[in-house]
Amino acid sequence: MASRSPVILNQLGPVVAGRIAAHPCRPAVLEHEAGRAPWDLPAGVEVLLTRPLIGWDAAPAAPPPGWGETLRWIQSGSTGMDFYPPWLLEDRRTVTCARGVSAVAIADYVMTAILAVEKRWDAIRLRGPQDWRHETLGSLSGKRLGLAGFGAIGQAVAERALAFNLAVGAVRRSGWAVPVPGVEPFDRLEDLVAASDHLVLALPLTAATRGLVGTELLSRAKPGLHLVNIARGALVDQEALLAAIEGGRIAGATLDVTDPEPLPAGHPFYSHPAIRLTPHVSWSDPAFEQRLADRILANLDAYVRGEPLRDVVDAGTGY
Repeated sequence: MASRSPVILNQLGPVVAGRIAAHPCRPAVLEHEAGRAPWDLPAGVEVLLTRPLIGWDAAPAAPPPGWGETLRWIQSGSTGMDFYPPWLLEDRRTVTCARGVSAVAIADYVMTAILAVEKRWDAIRLRGPQDWRHETLGSLSGKRLGLAGFGAIGQAVAERALAFNLAVGAVRRSGWAVPVPGVEPFDRLEDLVAASDHLVLALPLTAATRGLVGTELLSRAKPGLHLVNIARGALVDQEALLAAIEGGRIAGATLDVTDPEPLPAGHPFYSHPAIRLTPHVSWSDPAFEQRLADRILANLDAYVRGEPLRDVVDAGTGY
């Protein structure tokens, strides 16, 4: 393993840099220069460790001439690949993502959102003796949680939801060849929406899922539905969501993601009493960078040995 010494361009920060620099293959680790386009690679780079929101949104429509001539492997620090230009996936090099690295943190966020709604956490807060009153709170037991997507995040949410005695249903792209204990399989999202008290969006953003939650789907929702979106804002038609809430079709939404991010000043979501916005932080916890580094190191082990890498992105599906 130590005979391979790849040149690695690190755009993921100092924690990852320190961990990979100590790898037995003795890689040459180059740090990303501030202000430099993320696709502008120094000569000889074989491995690119990159992440969204560092300039990829300004990438050209086609790769620059000679781009990545020595590049063989790209590792993204995110699960979703929709932030990157399509040509990043179209070449023959291997692209891997951070699938599942944030699953536990996101699942904790989802359960916090559901508990806050059922227990009316904001409404029961006392600001003085005049607020002392009897309130009847909701319960998780016996309610149904719907999971739109059943990858690592959906599975982590289901594990926690079952411990709270929630009924759990899910739809998944790959189907249900093997039953999952405690999880009711649904073939159609429309049926899941109609049966759920809380619906969690845990889907990748693709051409097929953009705007998936719109007027038609929301019209089928169980009255009182609470929507939780921890995936991508563009999965939701935001005007249709607002209309469904104001029309009384659904009770409200917890949105960690929007389209765009952030929403412009004055957007009605900021002040709507039935909508809770958070700044795309559901993935975060104190150990995130260490877990990401663990995943990259495992893939680096495989890379220098010439073995298959984990969490390879399918160029056809985009995730």
